[in-house]
Amino acid sequence: MGEVFAGRYELIDPIGRGGVGAVWRAWDQRRRRYVAAKVLQQSDAHTLLRFVREQAVRIDHPHVLAPASWAADDDKVLFTMDLVHGGSLAHLVGDYGPLPPRLVCVLLDQLLSGLTAVHAEGIVHRDIKPANVLLESTGTGRPHVRLSDFGIAMRKGEPRLTDANYVVGTPGYFAPEQMLGAEPDFPGDLFAVGLVAVNLLTGAKPDAQSLVDHFTEHGTPEAPEDIAEPLWQVLANLLQPDPELRFKTAVGARKALLAAAELLPEATVEDEVVEVFDHIGPLPAGFGPDGPLRPEQPGDVPSTPPPAPATPPTPPPASVSDTGSSPLAPPSSGIPAPQHPAAGIAGVEGPPDTGRDGARPQNGTEDGSKDGAKGGAQGADGEQVGGAHGNAYGRTYGPPYAAPDGTPPPAPYAAPQPPSTPPPLPPAHPHVHRPPGPPDTRPYTPDRPQPLPPSGRAAARRHRAVPQRRPGPPLKVAIPVVVVALLFIAFGVWALSVS
Repeated sequence: MGEVFAGRYELIDPIGRGGVGAVWRAWDQRRRRYVAAKVLQQSDAHTLLRFVREQAVRIDHPHVLAPASWAADDDKVLFTMDLVHGGSLAHLVGDYGPLPPRLVCVLLDQLLSGLTAVHAEGIVHRDIKPANVLLESTGTGRPHVRLSDFGIAMRKGEPRLTDANYVVGTPGYFAPEQMLGAEPDFPGDLFAVGLVAVNLLTGAKPDAQSLVDHFTEHGTPEAPEDIAEPLWQVLANLLQPDPELRFKTAVGARKALLAAAELLPEATVEDEVVEVFDHIGPLPAGFGPDGPLRPEQPGDVPSTPPPAPATPPTPPPASVSDTGSSPLAPPSSGIPAPQHPAAGIAGVEGPPDTGRDGARPQNGTEDGSKDGAKGGAQGADGEQVGGAHGNAYGRTYGPPYAAPDGTPPPAPYAAPQPPSTPPPLPPAHPHVHRPPGPPDTRPYTPDRPQPLPPSGRAAARRHRAVPQRRPGPPLKVAIPVVVVALLFIAFGVWALSVS
């Protein structure tokens, strides 16, 4: 695992390096997502003041990559922003060289859109170059530009942190007025956008000083061979040495660019397909798409349940009869089979038997002999049905029983015979026939049956108090009262009518 910064940001691996700090891929433990963390390497007052200015930029726009949060830990500080995987325009030109004009128009349109949002906040970027224009990894789809690195950006009217004779920025992308020490302004950013466009169309870094000298001596030059005329008219306006002759705002430059893009030839099959792929690379060991991989603890619940044990298939029955029943398999060798209930009952024939190998013996013996099991008991019709060491299935389980004193063997067990006539039905009245049980404590007399005790609900109903009607006043009292009441009502009605 990496170093945890300020108890929140876990630094994973470095993905870039700038003039004043290194950029790390980090895991934000509070927001649970990966971010890009710019760690400040120098801690002098001048650098810290620039850091404070940069992290104070808060611009929410799809084509602007502004700082989102910051943290300090002892003598180190950092700020975080969204993690962008597709590299920069410098990587794109390095991989493919000159880009198709229509693709360049798309990239410039998005760059000017983000620059419009920056200028609307009164901020001058002052460091627009291909390396500071990042790309999302969109593959072969529509590219997505993010303007980044506000390290030397400043608001119009704020005091400068450098001497008037010192120019801050990237050599080769300075506007002419910047070289003369003028105050930073929006046209300086538009001049840098024109230089970025030339770099994308030609595949090489432009010579800004040569362009300025050529414009100064010969005016606006003709379009180069590798730049279409409509597009060059827009770029020439952006590259004017005099800031008064350039576009005043990024909105005006964007409108002119869109009009020029409509005049460009359509893309053909021969044009190379440009792919914006991932430049950061996979996560190191110990990290996954959802954050650091924590080692499993003994009490952790597994993310995927273990597979259920396979249930052995039930073997189908050997055969099924027409009624749906199937015969049981013969018992395995060495295990005695259960004796049939009818075995040993005189006059009852046991079921036919099959031997251990599935063959049916002839006369109820295991080896198929005709004389049956020796010492077995005979039924009423003389059929061998079992004995002391045999049964109806024809198996023997030891020598025949013989007492030492010559006592005959005991009689085989005889199951109780079912009654020939069904038992009489019980009487209809429940008090005539009582099932056997402990004697009742109350005497019973057939001629005077005891009444059944009332149920709980009936007893409650019996003991419920019946409300009684209260008598009213007698007539000799009620009639005078009613007459007096009517008189009062009549008097009241009269008084109301008079008033």
